[in-house]
Amino acid sequence: MTIKRPEGVTIRAVGERAGVSAMTVSNVINGVGRVSPPTRAAVLAAIDQLGYVPNVAARRLAKARATTLGLLYSDRRTPFIDSVLLGALRATNARGLQFIAQAEEGLTRAAVEAAVRALVQSGAAGVLLVPPFAELLSGSGLFAELGVAAAAIATGQGLPDISTVRVDNRAAMAAMTLHVVRAGHRRIGFVAGPQSFSVADERLAGFRDGMAASGLAVDPSLIVRGGFEPATGAEAGRAMLSLPERPSAILCSSDDMAAGLIGEAHRRGLRLPQDLAVTGFDDTAIAARLWPPLTVIRQPVGDMAFRAVEQVLASLRSRQVEDLVVEFELVGRESVGRG
Repeated sequence: MTIKRPEGVTIRAVGERAGVSAMTVSNVINGVGRVSPPTRAAVLAAIDQLGYVPNVAARRLAKARATTLGLLYSDRRTPFIDSVLLGALRATNARGLQFIAQAEEGLTRAAVEAAVRALVQSGAAGVLLVPPFAELLSGSGLFAELGVAAAAIATGQGLPDISTVRVDNRAAMAAMTLHVVRAGHRRIGFVAGPQSFSVADERLAGFRDGMAASGLAVDPSLIVRGGFEPATGAEAGRAMLSLPERPSAILCSSDDMAAGLIGEAHRRGLRLPQDLAVTGFDDTAIAARLWPPLTVIRQPVGDMAFRAVEQVLASLRSRQVEDLVVEFELVGRESVGRG
């Protein structure tokens, strides 16, 4: 169900619709005072009819504690999302907070705003976001309107109105490119993510930086863009490995992309890393289980989610926005040859 909050809907408007005072509406929302069952039912019906979303953060701040945090994540489960969920659960459990997670398939601002409103109506005083939801909502004014705090995990850049915790994606991919060049590769392909994700262009820019620093030209035919999923990696493999002069190495913007690419390489009878080197990004559980094990940029996703919870709690107190950049690590494994 899509939840709408028309402009101008206030606690007083809810009281007028229910035929009670604003104080009675407040008592119903906060679960205090003596309110008869018929009156409570009338107030709840008015809230539903008007689409009123209580300012949960203000109520929680008045009590000097936030009790519930929400996470909005893509409806498509991936190892990355699983790491985010585990990190957020670890942080909320450590602080005795309630945690609710909601999947959202829509990738429009309207769909994501409706999902956030639903989380807030369910009691969330703060919201955790993953790309591309943070990018879609930045600048919308939604969180100021609802009076809740928000933090985004693994964005490509800092955002002016949402706290972020991330790695320097551009520097990370530049480092990976230089690593592959040092291993002896010169004709190098790149599998980029969708433009709706801020990390996608940052990682592509890092690849270009690394190639330029190595004195190598970027061949446009060796760049394929798509979703952060195995199907994109397989598609990139079909395109690049069918070229008359195929690349000797392909860098991928996610581990899932790399998994799809490696599968396509195996289907073609290529040996890795002798015939083709492949790299990933994230270091999710799949990276070490692939054959050969995947050379990756490791970003500490679970720890980043933990820190995002801390950012939300701090923002509830101070209303400050923080851009936290954490360290990445290049993990060398057998999927890249040594020249």
